[in-house]
Amino acid sequence: MTAGLRPVTLVLGGARSGKSAFAEHMLEAEASSRLYLATGQAWDDEMRVRIEAHQDRRGKGWETIETPIDLTGTLEARARPDRPVLVDCLSLWVTNLMLGDHDIDAAFANLAKALPGLTGPVVFVSNEVGLGIVPDNAMARTFRDHAGRLHQTIASLADEVYFVAAGLPLKMKG
Repeated sequence: MTAGLRPVTLVLGGARSGKSAFAEHMLEAEASSRLYLATGQAWDDEMRVRIEAHQDRRGKGWETIETPIDLTGTLEARARPDRPVLVDCLSLWVTNLMLGDHDIDAAFANLAKALPGLTGPVVFVSNEVGLGIVPDNAMARTFRDHAGRLHQTIASLADEVYFVAAGLPLKMKG
């Protein structure tokens, strides 16, 4: 396993908080070969531009696999001690599960069950969406609730947890 990364790390933050860049730098400091598991899907032009910006920022040394639904299976198949994995991001994964009418509780439980058995370090990135006002519609409230439950689960299993705001990381655990 890479020396400086813990087995499981969670990086939370708001939109445009710098959380992805922080997580990317964590992995770049540890290994010349890194795996990026992308959960986002380019449903429209704005999302395509966001995805391209992330790809351009990462540069060389990253292998990217798109895994919008089977995050756990991809992690189990691709994690290895000499190459850290960055998952960006859990909140988009929740969105994909909801829109695809998947069993969210089972997906969360499978991910939690798989984490202790992964053979290499993984850093999860996710949007913290529970800090604002209560959403005005049922779907948004359901999303917020699912994301909050997932964050609590991953944080409880993680060796380190960071919260990023304005590009500044605050270490919360580890």
